[in-house]
Amino acid sequence: MAKYKVTVNRDQCIADQVCIAICPDVFETNPDDGKCQIVEKFRAEGKLDEGIISEDLKECAEQAAAACPVGIIKIEEVKE
Repeated sequence: MAKYKVTVNRDQCIADQVCIAICPDVFETNPDDGKCQIVEKFRAEGKLDEGIISEDLKECAEQAAAACPVGIIKIEEVKE
């Protein structure tokens, strides 16, 4: 099963929460600044802005990325 790297540019996040509403399995609100971050169990090396998800979450994450008004979510296949 393919894996995907999800990256969020938290510096440009406007905290409108649309990604979280669409895909709460992958994205959550940071309690300190209200911006989007990756759900802890998917974080890459503990980074708030980068995670690795399985293929079954790809469509959800892509829908969230497409709905983001500032286009700060990127998804790319992890080459093994």
